[in-house]
Amino acid sequence: MRNTYSLLSFIAIVLLSSCGQQQSSTQSSTTNNTVATNKPVVAVAPVTPVSTTYTIVRGKDNVKKALAQYGEPQKEVLMFTNRVDSAHLALLDSLVVPASLTGTVQQYSPYPQSVPYLKDIHKIIFFSYPAQVFGAYENGQLVRAGQTNMGREKDQTPTGLFYTNWKAEETKSTFNDEWDLKWNFNIQNKEGIGFHQYTLPGYPASHSCLRLTEGDAKYLYTWADEWIIRGTDNIRANGTPVVVFGAYPFGSAKPWMQLAQNAHALDISAEMLQSLVAPHLNEILAQQARRVAIKDTTTKK
Repeated sequence: MRNTYSLLSFIAIVLLSSCGQQQSSTQSSTTNNTVATNKPVVAVAPVTPVSTTYTIVRGKDNVKKALAQYGEPQKEVLMFTNRVDSAHLALLDSLVVPASLTGTVQQYSPYPQSVPYLKDIHKIIFFSYPAQVFGAYENGQLVRAGQTNMGREKDQTPTGLFYTNWKAEETKSTFNDEWDLKWNFNIQNKEGIGFHQYTLPGYPASHSCLRLTEGDAKYLYTWADEWIIRGTDNIRANGTPVVVFGAYPFGSAKPWMQLAQNAHALDISAEMLQSLVAPHLNEILAQQARRVAIKDTTTKK
């Protein structure tokens, strides 16, 4: 895996194969009209993280018995904790269970609720490879968090700085045209890599894309900004910055199993996010300002 951070999301990072798809003229038909707001986004108030301990239920029969006692809100937290979707929750042979299941998914996120360093960035998304979770921030406040399953060992998701570019409510994978990718938002056009709804078995399983639950995919699809282009290849401004970081321990136990020994084993500090963004802050703010300028020009016409 590469751990350097590229400044250009549209430059190809070579992989063996990809689960995404390249832009088509029909998919980008509305792109030229998509612009960012010219005022900072007003973020919601941060929530209070849940302080809890974790245990592990082992054995498929025991997992099924444990799940039978929980309602849907509790299962949503369990899906997040185990990085799976609803279809795969009951298929697990080991289940990580928080002692307290009273909070929302965001309250169990390893991402910090507030990152002051990001206060001038309207929107930014982080994907942690080792933790297999994403965090979306508005002006430094965490507004959405959820589980993800990223690229498998032989088709790893590239790390670094990218930007959202084009999107499609439903499209076909260029790796396998039988795969329907719903609520797809591309972040690397040449390699066809993006985040979208797809099955979450609880480990990195994709062909380099970033899989999400349907709810999270739909949220980010609406929330993030498309690039602004003229014609088919003249990029006037990039979309929302996306940072993919860290390394997954392929061949070892799932990292979230560590929570049973240390509830803070996967915590991501505000300082860590600052260190990831700092080398690219000027570029991110410049892209953001460019979108604002285009917005202002469009409004005055």
